[in-house]
Amino acid sequence: MEILHLYAAWTGIFLGFLAGMVLGLFFQDENWLGGYSSWRRRMARLGHISFFGIAFINLACAVSLSMLNITLATPISTYLFITGAVTMPLVCFLSAYRKNFRHLFFVPVVSLVAGTIIFFTQGVLS
Repeated sequence: MEILHLYAAWTGIFLGFLAGMVLGLFFQDENWLGGYSSWRRRMARLGHISFFGIAFINLACAVSLSMLNITLATPISTYLFITGAVTMPLVCFLSAYRKNFRHLFFVPVVSLVAGTIIFFTQGVLS
């Protein structure tokens, strides 16, 4: 499972760079996406940074599995972390586009919380 976490981590880092590059093309315009403190701009920034944040979580999982020689009973936590890595930036950017998409934030949050609990109980505590 380490390899899936590593792929997810480096993909997230790369997509974070790309998203930052695109957002950086317009940052000088004070009114872009409704201004600096607007919902749309905050959600776009959150989507950008979530690529990095969840990538580091996946990287930490890969390192933990390797360094602690952990063998997970099931790959469920890995799939939940990858689900969170995909859905968090997606929901952020969709919420920037249409505010009603904010109701989908439970998907990445539940995925990441459940993945953490399962990873910790199956791996770290066992």
